[in-house]
Amino acid sequence: MTSEWRVTFPDPRQAPADAPLAVGGELSVDMLLSAYAQGIFPWYSEGEPIYWWSPDPRMVLPLEDYHCPHGLKRVLQKEEWEITFDTAFLKVAEYCATVERQGQEGTWITAEMREAYGELHDKGFAHSVECWQAGRLAGGLYGISLGNLFFGESMFQHVSNASKVALHSLVVQLKDWNFSFIDCQLQTPHLATFGASPWPREKFLLALQEGLKCPTIMGPWNSSQEGHGIED
Repeated sequence: MTSEWRVTFPDPRQAPADAPLAVGGELSVDMLLSAYAQGIFPWYSEGEPIYWWSPDPRMVLPLEDYHCPHGLKRVLQKEEWEITFDTAFLKVAEYCATVERQGQEGTWITAEMREAYGELHDKGFAHSVECWQAGRLAGGLYGISLGNLFFGESMFQHVSNASKVALHSLVVQLKDWNFSFIDCQLQTPHLATFGASPWPREKFLLALQEGLKCPTIMGPWNSSQEGHGIED
């Protein structure tokens, strides 16, 4: 995938640190995959044109640096959770778009975005992690997989800690598959508690090209895969 993208964007190395590098285009499968393969992702609100971003720095969670907080370990041990992959992608994307978030009005996950990522899911590139409790979809997340990299898009929870359980389960599975890192895109203190850190854009882009040399594990991902336990 390293040199096979079909849509060429402006060089992200020359992009502004905290502003879009391109405007317009479409959310087609080709354009989205081309963007991710070049270190670029779409981020815009309803009624706006499509803005394409490659921020500097870039928040990245190297899987070797992943830290499971002690509080989450207790949650994993004491509460019953069922984890699945790729069984309710559209529902996860819908909840990510509609769940209320403190200090945030509206959503950037528009209906157009959900449709586009749903098509990526159908093609085997977009994946969801579902966290169930007592038969209810309690939380989850979704993102894109290319090479041995996972590009996280959004997460939600209807039950306390459910999104953290989903993230933990994803990390453990990706480690089993020898993935390199999860691209978290933008800096947040919450992600830092799991081991994510801001990378200079140049470092991220170099690591991206290395990761794309690996084969992509196409979906749907198997929810019966081993590797959802608690790590020391």
